[in-house]
Amino acid sequence: MKYQRPKGTMDILPAEAVKWQFLENTARKTFGRYDFHEIRTPIFEHFDVISRGVGESTDIVSKEMYDFYDKGKRHITLRPEGTAPVVRSYVENKLFAAEYQHPFKTYYIGPMFRYERPQSGRLRQFHQIGVEVLGSQRALSDVETIAMALNFFDKLGIKQTKVVINSLGSRDNRQLYRQALIDYLGPLVGQLSENSQRRLQQNPLRVLDSKDQQDQEIIKQAPSILDYLDSESKLFFEEVQGHLRELGITFEVDPLMVRGLDYYNHTVFEIMSEAPGFEGVLTTICAGGRYGGLIHEFGGPREFDTSFGFAMGIERVMIAMEAENDQPKQPENPDIYIADLTAEAGILGLKMAELIRKNTLIVKCDYLIRGLRSHMRLANKLNATLVMMIGAEELAGNKVKIRNMRTGNEQYFSLGDIESDFLSAYYRMINL
Repeated sequence: MKYQRPKGTMDILPAEAVKWQFLENTARKTFGRYDFHEIRTPIFEHFDVISRGVGESTDIVSKEMYDFYDKGKRHITLRPEGTAPVVRSYVENKLFAAEYQHPFKTYYIGPMFRYERPQSGRLRQFHQIGVEVLGSQRALSDVETIAMALNFFDKLGIKQTKVVINSLGSRDNRQLYRQALIDYLGPLVGQLSENSQRRLQQNPLRVLDSKDQQDQEIIKQAPSILDYLDSESKLFFEEVQGHLRELGITFEVDPLMVRGLDYYNHTVFEIMSEAPGFEGVLTTICAGGRYGGLIHEFGGPREFDTSFGFAMGIERVMIAMEAENDQPKQPENPDIYIADLTAEAGILGLKMAELIRKNTLIVKCDYLIRGLRSHMRLANKLNATLVMMIGAEELAGNKVKIRNMRTGNEQYFSLGDIESDFLSAYYRMINL
């Protein structure tokens, strides 16, 4: 039997993991400067948390969730998205209490699971970075969070981006628009794709998300939600646009852009990549918006029940990052490579390695007994700064030989000198 990873998953090998670590560390540093703090929720939740959070009519709940009954007959699902679990935790742990930050600004990084057709940048186990500003009421939160996402991409070297925004207005506005959309699409239902026909019955706004070519031609003539906004929603959207202009953020308004989850209202946005890694197709690498009703849905107080957030798939961001960066991230080079030239030298090599690591340097130990030439080839390939050679002569003399790989110079160092004052000895080594 040939064992393989499950369809729609991937192994992140060490060379690739370096890039992931760079991306994740950049997120933590960037979000920290904006006073966001990390939260970690379980990778599985009760089914109702997701179904009530994202809406039973969404594709996530109706088709894509990995759900099952556990041994206690509880209906469980692997989390398909991050917002509902974060809001559940916010309410359950009473993070709206006076002693916590207001609004509550948090982010998460971790795996999500959806059963869908695997393709480039879209897997069944995928990884998401998301942020939530819980209890935020002002348009300033929307703009600050969009600016933070752009700042993050800039730190990754992703420059070819496009910001698109829209407003879904209030729940009442959406209901009016929903009916207008039904009135427009109803006579054309026979021309819609099978998926859009189903969406028209369950959640008409989702038809606007269709990627079907025929659907897109029909959608072009659909009514605009901006024509159904009340005065308060229009004012809020104008405020968002004004703040974006004040920060020098270029954007486009797309009145047909909606988000696929039921909890969104008012501002929605997408950041798209124009990087060549997506084969000429403008691809969304970050999306989100303002939402309300979810905190109260989970039993939290209404006064904090308006929030803003976004999510991005790490796999897609990685494609954009690699397409725009000439110098991919590499593993850190070892400061010292230890070459054991005899079987007896191994334990001394390990002892030296532990001493060096306690002084915060990177050490590579090769436990294969190689000839000196083979050791040097490997040390050179790893771009090591120094090579510490330990053979029979060194063991007998209680010393090690150091070669500076930058200069080619060599010198013996006594073990006593190294052990009594390593930093002084190391300084002499790198100045050989």
